[in-house]
Amino acid sequence: MSSTPGGQARAAFDGAALLEQMRGWAGALGFSQIGVAGIDLADAEPGLLAWLAQGQHGSMGYMAAHGLKRARPAELVPGTLRVITARMDYLPTDSPEGWQAIEWQGLARPQQAQVSIYARGRDYHKVLRNRLQQLATQLEQAVGPLGYRVFTDSAPVLEVELASRSGIGWRGKHTLLLDREAGSMFFLGEIFVDLPLPETAPVSGHCGQCTACLDACPTGAITGAYRVDARRCISYLTIESDEPIPPELRPLLGNRIYGCDDCQLVCPWNKFSRRSPLPDFDPREGLQAGTLLQLWRWDEAEFLRRTEGSAIRRIGHQRWRRNLAVAMGNALRAADDAEIRAALSRELPQASPLVAEHIEWALSESL
Repeated sequence: MSSTPGGQARAAFDGAALLEQMRGWAGALGFSQIGVAGIDLADAEPGLLAWLAQGQHGSMGYMAAHGLKRARPAELVPGTLRVITARMDYLPTDSPEGWQAIEWQGLARPQQAQVSIYARGRDYHKVLRNRLQQLATQLEQAVGPLGYRVFTDSAPVLEVELASRSGIGWRGKHTLLLDREAGSMFFLGEIFVDLPLPETAPVSGHCGQCTACLDACPTGAITGAYRVDARRCISYLTIESDEPIPPELRPLLGNRIYGCDDCQLVCPWNKFSRRSPLPDFDPREGLQAGTLLQLWRWDEAEFLRRTEGSAIRRIGHQRWRRNLAVAMGNALRAADDAEIRAALSRELPQASPLVAEHIEWALSESL
């Protein structure tokens, strides 16, 4: 028997056998892979500090506020000895062969609203958190009292660093995690535990000389291999930032209104992306191949109704319209459209200052 931080007895366990058992539980819950990482991330601290010092986190002040706690799991959750990492594929179940070509075709249609694939279904935070909690509960039932905490993109955690150390994949040049058998179309989650599980071995990287992701980034946000300046990233601009989108970057957004998949669409490893076994990530009506005008017509009540349980809801109706206005301006530059101009003009008198600025810009782009 061993003792937990709370003083309760814990049953002795066979680490290798327990890990194999956990893999079975995880698979039944919809996870594709789990690993176990140690908590000494000291060699990741200099890179994190340099990135923050250069201001490349933009207005995401929480990243600087937490500082090195991101690289120190035992400071974030006292008592942590290991981090269980988990991968969950999110490519929709019915994605056809050649799904990347279909996405490129959508990006080439100026009047189509392009939403990042991961955000077309249910909010992944909800899906992963619930299932990670179930996994932790099963682990506790097996070993006795357990100190743990579940995370999925919801706290100062170096997710990719931990996942790569645990062997779930390697960090690609776009900074996302890559797996030889699953590409990068997956979510990551973690369970911090006070259990000395055996660590799983990392894997080697396989990007080689490829620079496809750097070359494809529409705004040049991938400033070099393994370096992303969030201030130029379309995902940051359309989701994380609540500020006006810089005018010089607006034309580069094209019809991307929530996130950007370009660096993943172009990655050769994503030909191995796996379909999700869960219906949660199947696209909702309007969020796949909807038109800019269709989504522009959503008032706030309809926006809230359509995005209930969706990751999109957290940006709010104003940022949603800000993003749409930029895309509509880009559509007008491609081909003047009286209906788009009229829709923008009708909204201008009552628009908030944030949205009005982007509407005025969009109308100025009309041919």
